[in-house]
Amino acid sequence: MPTYSKRKGTRRSEHWRHIIKLAGELYLLGNLAVAQIYLPKAPPPPADYGRIVFNSTSKTGPGPVIFDHWLHRAKFTCRVCHVDIGFAMQANATGITATTNHEGYHCGACHDGKRVLDGKVIFASCSDGPEEKSCDRCHSIGTSNVRQYDYDTFTSKFPKGVYGVNWELAEQTHVIQPIDFIDGLSMTGASLKNRKDFVVKPAYSWVHPIAFSHEKHTIWNGCELCHPDIFPAAQKGTVHYSMFLNIEGRYCGACHGKVASPLNNCQKCHPNAPPWAQ
Repeated sequence: MPTYSKRKGTRRSEHWRHIIKLAGELYLLGNLAVAQIYLPKAPPPPADYGRIVFNSTSKTGPGPVIFDHWLHRAKFTCRVCHVDIGFAMQANATGITATTNHEGYHCGACHDGKRVLDGKVIFASCSDGPEEKSCDRCHSIGTSNVRQYDYDTFTSKFPKGVYGVNWELAEQTHVIQPIDFIDGLSMTGASLKNRKDFVVKPAYSWVHPIAFSHEKHTIWNGCELCHPDIFPAAQKGTVHYSMFLNIEGRYCGACHGKVASPLNNCQKCHPNAPPWAQ
């Protein structure tokens, strides 16, 4: 009898071990399945990353406009365009037209045919006169050999990372020196005290901790680009964001995955993670 009880107890222990093991495997598979569903899509070639096509043009005028972020971010901080000039962070939300450009708004805030950059006059974005050759520099879909800058040539001396240009390193080493103030557009004021860097502890044990640097972000964005529109100013722990929401274009995904380093670049935020997510 004692021997039988011992065997029965052993069988029960083995039974529960199998159940626990199965539950663990199901939990892992569930997480992997979710991860597969929500993995960010592979970005396009670096030359096309952050490219925006404005196609709300008239039937009689020039065709759609191509805007490459890589060209402008080498010259200006994100804050200048999205805060001082007022370009919206959502597609089709700015309301750019040839008229607003000509009146000195939007692209016309800099592209006015008068403002000087690097010793050269910036060409006017739009005019009241007949279509000019400079129109093709922006309205370049379906045209060839009209764009002044080629990605590979323009970025040939820029430091590279796992994906295209390492813009952070390019700024740190002064290969580029983005302008953060434009006369007549930017407002002067006392600089806000920079917040400390911090580590975000993930909600899941299988996710590596996130290292967030306020200093690195404020170089490009200031404070007002992220707060309060993207990240509401709230008590710590009250705003709940996740990789899933980032992939949907919210929180970090408002920039990362569109213009800033792709969400596939895991080590950019999770230092101990694999370098790239396919």
